[in-house]
Amino acid sequence: MTIVHIRISIARQRLFLFGPDGACIRCYPVSTGEKGAGEIRDSGCTPRGLHRIRARIGANAPTGAVFRGRRPTGEVWSPGLAAQHPGRDWILSRILWLCGCEPGRNRLGNVDSMRRYIYIHGTPDDEPMGVPRSHGCIRMRNRDIIELFELVPAGTAVEIVE
Repeated sequence: MTIVHIRISIARQRLFLFGPDGACIRCYPVSTGEKGAGEIRDSGCTPRGLHRIRARIGANAPTGAVFRGRRPTGEVWSPGLAAQHPGRDWILSRILWLCGCEPGRNRLGNVDSMRRYIYIHGTPDDEPMGVPRSHGCIRMRNRDIIELFELVPAGTAVEIVE
């Protein structure tokens, strides 16, 4: 299956995957930045504009694998593990690391999405989808990020719209 691009709607809290004929072939609920849309470093906001998938991290990791600093910790998320680490921003299963394509908007300086470590990633299944709750990243259900990860190569265009 050839994927042309991804569009993430902050307003609708959805990720849409489009094929070469322009048809939407997948739609997933997501959770974007709790503080809304915005590009400034340390804002906790989800950056808008055109991005690309710069790196795909976590191929073949188990569902619920925990990542810190883009490296697997060897842990698998569970309610017990969550209780041991209250307040942790869980990055699970797979990571699609985004790179901004628009200098001054989401690339370079204090608006650089890659330097802000903006990802599409898995999150605990007890976290709500369809409502903004992240620290700026795009969170997905683990099963959904694993499916998406298998469908999109590095370099895939990602448009984030308000």
